[in-house]
Amino acid sequence: MDKNYNILITRGISEIFGKDELLKKLNLGKKIRVKFGVDPTSPDLHLGHSVCFHKLREFQELGHKIILIIGDFTARIGDPTGRSVTRNWLTKKEVDSNLKSYLDQLSKIVDIKKTEVRYNSEWYDKSKADFIMELGMKVTIARILERDDFQKRLKAGQDISFQETTYPLLQAYDSVVINSDIEIGGTDQKFNMLMGRDIQRKYNQLPQSVMTMPLLIGLDGEKKMSKSYNNYIGISESPDIQFGKIMSIPDSLIPQYFELAARVAGKELEKIKKEASDSSKCRELKATLAREIVSFYHGMQESLNAQEDFNRVFRDKENPLNIHEVKVKKSTCDDLPQLLLDLKLVSSKGDARRLMEQGGVRVDKAQITDPKASLCMHNGMVLQVGKLKFVKIRL
Repeated sequence: MDKNYNILITRGISEIFGKDELLKKLNLGKKIRVKFGVDPTSPDLHLGHSVCFHKLREFQELGHKIILIIGDFTARIGDPTGRSVTRNWLTKKEVDSNLKSYLDQLSKIVDIKKTEVRYNSEWYDKSKADFIMELGMKVTIARILERDDFQKRLKAGQDISFQETTYPLLQAYDSVVINSDIEIGGTDQKFNMLMGRDIQRKYNQLPQSVMTMPLLIGLDGEKKMSKSYNNYIGISESPDIQFGKIMSIPDSLIPQYFELAARVAGKELEKIKKEASDSSKCRELKATLAREIVSFYHGMQESLNAQEDFNRVFRDKENPLNIHEVKVKKSTCDDLPQLLLDLKLVSSKGDARRLMEQGGVRVDKAQITDPKASLCMHNGMVLQVGKLKFVKIRL
């Protein structure tokens, strides 16, 4: 098999279902249709999402057709994967708002111009009750309830809504509409994607192959990367934030990040794994990784600038060279947690108070630990929150 195809079906892969069918199509030179679905349930994407996007790019670079399913209908229902309680129903307005930034972020990895973008509201908004009945006859309730998420909730005596049981069916039917040859997704999507194989057979289509990708572990070194766990690295975050966060990952995650977020494979990856076992080499490996990822999203010069700023802050104990300036109307502040929230340096006033009490807020390098402290501001004053966030005050 061609070297590129060997990398395609081995790098960063957890499992491939229908592998023989996939290899047959590839060996025959068929241009296959590669499905990936995303529900716009939040406005931002992170490196955890990029794992599948990089695999889509590999398929695209080899001349295959990427079909991106924007689940603007199914997002309103909500995927029950990994949920211990029923997800709230999103409004169409919320979905549309989240959708705006998706394609811009995706285009940093995948060539959108060469991608077939479909919205599943195309076929579901027009559907009637008889369609739902027809689709529901293709699968049993017992099959739906096999999934681990539902089993855990049943054992815990927690509710499972009807809308959640329909989600796997709707995702599966998307594969029928576009006649998918293969679907790519995280390991947590295995049940939904395998359902696609079942439903395609019921509609007399050849079943899609399924390629599952590992879930990228977040900055805490324990849970999958997620905004919910605040352990993420955003695709659209600034170069300095991205660089700093990558430098903070546990040493044990270095090989995984090189493989899944920086597309390293083969002998180069084996060398990295060996070096990562030597703690004295981990800092430089992280710096290499950070430069690689930041340059991918922002360009090489921005990557070098971010590294210089990182060294100034953490090695030389100085402020970054280029600090974002913010304008404020008043020179005095009696509610610092509110100011930090207004400047988008924290997610909530409670978060601000917690950071202050832990010594994570500085004004001109001086720690401010009292949330009730008054602040007299001046031009050029630098606010620092945590290790990575800096702003300069302009009155």
